[in-house]
Amino acid sequence: MLKKIVVTGGSGRFGLILRKVKTKHKLFFPNKKELNILNYESIVKYIKKTNPKVLIHVAGLSRPMKIHDTEIAKSIDLNIIGTSNITKACAEKNIKLIYFSTNYVYPGKKGNYNEKDSLYPVNNYAWSKLGGEAAVHLYNNSLILRLCMTEKPFVHKAAFANVNNNFIYQEEVADILFSLLAEKGIINIGGKSQYIYNFARKENNKVKKIYLKKKMNKGIPLDSSMNLFKLKKILNKKF
Repeated sequence: MLKKIVVTGGSGRFGLILRKVKTKHKLFFPNKKELNILNYESIVKYIKKTNPKVLIHVAGLSRPMKIHDTEIAKSIDLNIIGTSNITKACAEKNIKLIYFSTNYVYPGKKGNYNEKDSLYPVNNYAWSKLGGEAAVHLYNNSLILRLCMTEKPFVHKAAFANVNNNFIYQEEVADILFSLLAEKGIINIGGKSQYIYNFARKENNKVKKIYLKKKMNKGIPLDSSMNLFKLKKILNKKF
């Protein structure tokens, strides 16, 4: 069934990927002037104009990670208050809300985290995303995606050979996203659990191998890999 879908953050890294995906749905990618997540009236006005059934909330503040330590007001505004505004607007019109969160909300010590495991964000970025989750959780017609997602090719010149996660490329997430529109609750999204270096070198064999040492471990989890059983079960039913 064709749906009207509004995507916030459409000019960001993932938004640009999503624009290229072929879909039967009608997508809207408002710019910041058309839909300002810090201005509730701006959100409501755009929703009334487009009348969407779904809103995919990708807009927010991510990199560089240190900005969440040096500019906490900006982090709070964009990732917590902005998400709260989006949630309130969606709740008012009963619009399905899909929120992009992060695997960093998990403690990052043992790995293989499932959606019901306890949370303890590893850095300020993750705390800001969990703050957004708190608002979205209040709204029943919503879906939280905890992602371990990155750009292709791998953006860094070096990668940790002792830090485990399950990176997935943005293009792969874009390909499955529309199969999750009817889902609610929380879903982990990622790829194979492996060391970051092993993931990165598949696309770039020139990437340098480095190791995370305890004294330099500031907001970087040793193992933030997620259990993907729920995602695989859903996708197996879809395809």
